[in-house]
Amino acid sequence: MDIPLSTIAVVGLGTMGTGISEVLARAGREVIGIDIDEIATAHAVAALEASTARAVERGRVTEEERRGMLARFRTFTDLQAAADADLVIEVVPESYEIKQQVFRALDGIVSPGTILATGTNALSVTRLAADSAHPERVLGMHFFNPAPAMKLVEVVSSVLTAPTAVTAVTALARELGKEPVAVGDRPGFVADGLLFGYLNQAAAMYEAKYASREDIDAAMRLGCGLPMGPLALLDLIGVDTARTVLEAMYAASRDRLHAPAPILRQLSEAGLTGRKSGRGFYTYEEPGSGTVVRDALTPLDDGRGGGSGRPAVRSVGVAGSGTMASGIAEVFAKAGYVVVLAARSQEKADAAKARIAKSLGRSVDKGRLTGEARDDALALITPAGSLDAFDDVDLAVEAVAEDLEVKRQLFAALDKVCKPGAVLATTTSSLPVVACARATTRPRDVIGMHFFNPAPAMKLVEVVRTVLTSDEAHATVREVCATIRKHPVDCGDRAGFIVNALLFPYLNNAVKMVQEHYATLDDIDAAMKLGGGYPMGPFELLDVVGLDVSLAIEKVLHREFRDPGLAPAPLLEHLVAAGCLGRKTGRGFREYAARR
Repeated sequence: MDIPLSTIAVVGLGTMGTGISEVLARAGREVIGIDIDEIATAHAVAALEASTARAVERGRVTEEERRGMLARFRTFTDLQAAADADLVIEVVPESYEIKQQVFRALDGIVSPGTILATGTNALSVTRLAADSAHPERVLGMHFFNPAPAMKLVEVVSSVLTAPTAVTAVTALARELGKEPVAVGDRPGFVADGLLFGYLNQAAAMYEAKYASREDIDAAMRLGCGLPMGPLALLDLIGVDTARTVLEAMYAASRDRLHAPAPILRQLSEAGLTGRKSGRGFYTYEEPGSGTVVRDALTPLDDGRGGGSGRPAVRSVGVAGSGTMASGIAEVFAKAGYVVVLAARSQEKADAAKARIAKSLGRSVDKGRLTGEARDDALALITPAGSLDAFDDVDLAVEAVAEDLEVKRQLFAALDKVCKPGAVLATTTSSLPVVACARATTRPRDVIGMHFFNPAPAMKLVEVVRTVLTSDEAHATVREVCATIRKHPVDCGDRAGFIVNALLFPYLNNAVKMVQEHYATLDDIDAAMKLGGGYPMGPFELLDVVGLDVSLAIEKVLHREFRDPGLAPAPLLEHLVAAGCLGRKTGRGFREYAARR
């Protein structure tokens, strides 16, 4: 039987409550906004007025529709106003005590048929329901910030929740233009369960001074296509809120990846909670503002490194003949560098140049490049069947198989062939750069230069210094990155660098969710795309990257950090053992049409 949800009360008119109220009013619902703070209710009305005015300016609604939305939103400072509501959604602070007070009060105000929804993202819905006079009507309805824009709503049921209540709020979510995902009651649910572990690791990475806040955020935006970097996102969510969520997750799982990084406690207790206080990981123009302003931690340089003290790089050698080597050679040639592309045979080198010619041709067809620029770039590339052709290059970049022994042998050869002062760079994504350096007699000249695939399109380069890398080699590589129009981020020589060290534990945790039958592949992928703004869901990404590659990286991370939480999920290992490696084999977590 359908439960009509036409009048809805929203308790708590902070940013999230106001956003939910706007979504409901836009969908034609009568909205009762309740907050004990009169200033909060006034801010909510002002926010809705401003938002709907912008919608009129952009032609999304008419002025008449706008007036209707505003008329449907009424504010009060007393819970008694919820007496006639069909559904009450509470979005008060993440505290059992506060939420339980609200639910107990509502038990004496609303009718027995009214559904009570909590907006919690960290606390137990079951515990809140158990304290209610009618636990069967209590569930979770977790919107994402900003509520008007984000499409995901997690519908959280406990063992006590009546199926009719779940059906009613699921139908409502769809009527609001949202994508509801049904999940069970555990801290973080799906999206936050995956997201907050990743955010916590980013905070710990920053706290360890492994990389700057700007480089961590830029790495994840440019390397993974995420809408925001993790530290900027922590400031938006609220450092104190993140700490609360992580504490709940850790209490439930005892997984060290969810144990809140100490810096979250330090910032929270200092009142540096992010945008809402005007300062968190970054400093903002004023409390509530999203405009970052310079502070004592803001980098002074422009990313070019300030001069290397070496002669300018004019020629570049690229070792390898695969997709990555070809892409890197294309990048350097388009930037005007003389490029020697060396492979194990002249035939392979010629084939790699032919691949570059096709890539440049596609760019011409799409209007991204002129025919003249294509011809100029190709003329700068000389294919060679031996590393001996690197005798006069200023920078040698290896892009061969991700095998340490293969790379060590190649660096030993580069050491003999390349002229004194040439910088030797590895594009490894997971192996120790210092091991490559130790294969040479000039470890000061060796550095990591981790491009992302496809190299011509991806803007990020992780610049990896070992304990032996010279300042001059580091500055040279940063200058080169600026010339080829890539964004360099500095990091140390440890497993995963920045991107993979944060990305792959998140992917591994998604596999564990499926393995534990908590949620389906489709629901998890939908949750991260719609709730987190990710360009791909974790299982889509795993199948693209390759399950064998993903497993290898997970093993490297686990071996280096010795954290049980980083151990590869058994399901991932089983799929790799069965030869299900993703798109390249036609089957991974999903099945794909056979390649013709």
